[in-house]
Amino acid sequence: MAIVLNINGEDKQVTAAEGTPLLWVLRDHLKLTGTKFGCGVAQCGACTVHVDGVPIRSCSTPHDSVAGSKITTIEGVSGRAADALRKAWEDNDVPQCGYCQAGQIMSAVALLEETRRPDDGEIDAAMNGNLCRCATYISIRKAIKQAARSL
Repeated sequence: MAIVLNINGEDKQVTAAEGTPLLWVLRDHLKLTGTKFGCGVAQCGACTVHVDGVPIRSCSTPHDSVAGSKITTIEGVSGRAADALRKAWEDNDVPQCGYCQAGQIMSAVALLEETRRPDDGEIDAAMNGNLCRCATYISIRKAIKQAARSL
């Protein structure tokens, strides 16, 4: 089934079986490999993208359910919050293996676009479900706070 998806501000015609997870459309059909496969059951957050500005798990979202929405991946996320977070991520040496970082950043961008000065509880709530096997949670929180201060 061919549908049009708006990915990172561009309309893309995609032919994929009905119900194909958005993650696989992004990675296999559109070659946008920044969004990672982690668990396949929406528990780890490695596959986080934004749909109309809201972070969702692309591994469990059928691609055909988001037709007509604006989909943003790590390759296309931009703006003051995204720029501040990228800088803070580097300044604080957040990534270790790096596998979960695209999903972490996508969740953090959504947080800072909604809440400019999040406290620890708000950070924990927004980042809940974004798992990091390297346990960089303290560095992630520090980077989010640094990015928030710079906004």
